Amino acid sequence: MPMIFGFGEHRRQLLEAELERIRAELPILGIERVFLMGEFAEGRVRPTSGLEFLVVQETDLPFRSRPDFFTSHILPRVGMKWHVYTPAEFESLREEDPVVMKALAIGEVIFAAE
Repeated sequence: MPMIFGFGEHRRQLLEAELERIRAELPILGIERVFLMGEFAEGRVRPTSGLEFLVVQETDLPFRSRPDFFTSHILPRVGMKWHVYTPAEFESLREEDPVVMKALAIGEVIFAAE
């Protein structure tokens, strides 16, 4: 496969623009806190890089159905992964759930309700 020079920077700009668009929409979705995670948060961008988030939100939805809410409301323009925890789950799993632990260790809080 031929190498396309400058693609990494183009992908980074695309992800940054999408992140800013999403950040503007978060306040109306009833979210307590959002962490940016994954390759982009770690400063790595590849052709397949997307955005990964951990969301803390009060919800009655089953755990596996929660990301669907964000996909249908945000309408992503790049690949995205959503991990959604209730506040109680987030607090109780701080020291045992690998996703929560990673968000706390290297994630960047991109939204927090006032």
